[in-house]
Amino acid sequence: MKKLNVDYTAVAINTGGRKGHVKTDDGLIDFDVAMPKEIGGEGGKTNPEQLFAAGYAACFGGALGAVAGKTSLRDSEITANVHLGNYGPGDFGLAVDIHVKIPHAASLEEAQKLVDAAHEVCPYSKATRGNIEVNVKAI
Repeated sequence: MKKLNVDYTAVAINTGGRKGHVKTDDGLIDFDVAMPKEIGGEGGKTNPEQLFAAGYAACFGGALGAVAGKTSLRDSEITANVHLGNYGPGDFGLAVDIHVKIPHAASLEEAQKLVDAAHEVCPYSKATRGNIEVNVKAI
């Protein structure tokens, strides 16, 4: 494994698990979390899957910017769908579908090439590669 030269460290603290509270050491994030209604929770609050989806979408957008070259990303949009499920009783997992709109790409094929290149360099994609199913698609 390559040694990472650390440029930045984010610090988040949770108390109470999925029915608790999260905050960052700088106070920019500071709110309650809850399990989604779909899996038996009360809902009405942010959940870990939404936080992961937001982080992945933003990170993927940064990676797309790094590989876009002369293609304008104006009006581009990255949607990360994070799926929580199970492989059987007590064996939980995630899967991710990333859909990317790049209106100023020369073609859908060219947009897909950019999306694939972004997927290669995105830190979230690297972290999940080989661990969970991640599908990326230009739309």
